[in-house]
Amino acid sequence: MQLAFCLYKFFPFGGMQRDFLRIAQACQARGHAIRVYVLAWQGEVPAGFEVVHVPVRALSNHRRYRKYTDWVQADLARRPADRVVGFNKMPGLDVYYAADPCFEDKARTLRNPLYRLGSRYRHFAAWERAVFGPDSRTEILMISSVQQPLFVRHYGTPASRFHLLPPGIAADRRAPPNAAAIRAEFRNEFKLGDEDLLLVQIGSGFKTKGVDRSLKALAALPDALRRRTRLMVIGQDDPKPFKLQAATLGLGERVDFLKGRSDVPRFLLGAELLIHPAYNENTGTVLLEAIVAGLPVLASAVCGYAHYIEDADAGRVVPEPFAQAQLDRMLAEMLTDDGARRRWQANGLAFAGHADLYSLPERAADVILGLPATGGSA
Repeated sequence: MQLAFCLYKFFPFGGMQRDFLRIAQACQARGHAIRVYVLAWQGEVPAGFEVVHVPVRALSNHRRYRKYTDWVQADLARRPADRVVGFNKMPGLDVYYAADPCFEDKARTLRNPLYRLGSRYRHFAAWERAVFGPDSRTEILMISSVQQPLFVRHYGTPASRFHLLPPGIAADRRAPPNAAAIRAEFRNEFKLGDEDLLLVQIGSGFKTKGVDRSLKALAALPDALRRRTRLMVIGQDDPKPFKLQAATLGLGERVDFLKGRSDVPRFLLGAELLIHPAYNENTGTVLLEAIVAGLPVLASAVCGYAHYIEDADAGRVVPEPFAQAQLDRMLAEMLTDDGARRRWQANGLAFAGHADLYSLPERAADVILGLPATGGSA
């Protein structure tokens, strides 16, 4: 079959983008042709992929997305696909991968009512309704059980159209047999001594991921503990406001900001703790990546995958409603309790061996390829 995948932007280090790539490759491995419609593509194009750059421009993102959808629909009318799979919400999809939380719920609970009078709201609300409305035929690949009730509440989406997927953690995130050697090499490279404690925070979108909260928690550590602790923040975003915050908090050289990179597993093996106090997080794949690497996790309860931390007993979760003082206290406790960190590490490694944390691409491909033929155009 000819499969068409739609996503606005591809870059190698985004969680949704990595999921897209592995799902598309799982479909390709079963003998199907892959066409991808994007506004921008960063990085190498996999062998056999047809990447179509959609040549539209607009002064605002939502107008550009509308033009993108119109252009893709016109191209699919000329060159039909058997399945149209979207990783952003838009009309005409056979399958939607629900990487993003419910827009309507956020608009009604987190925004001023006047927000719903604007053109941006009208666009995103209409594109979401096109996917989740009761009259839509789009099948929905859910990765967060927390979000499904919100879509049902706002749109009355039939339960039969939801397909809850297991996580899709890449196998290279599991601790390898030579993990200790990799850790020693990593810590030597970054000049980390035996007494030094390394926190890592990984993810694009520093504001949403709560980097400001992490900086406050680091600054709140007792003096002796703070002097032993470093924070490395890795992801695609502008670090300038957070560097300014770090300087204001007197953190100086205790914080490093690194761009997205392909050797994240080394950081998971070389650190003492992953910190992820996100404001909003549909899933939080990095939480599971840390767990299976044997790295204890401290995360906020809003993360869709936070329950895995408790299921595995591989760290701690800051409950809602979030309180900065509670994060500060929990971070200090986790950094000073070497025995607890060893226990959480062992629990995470054991959990990695028996839990289904890896089959998302294959299960998603089962749904995509198992649908009745549509003759599809978006």
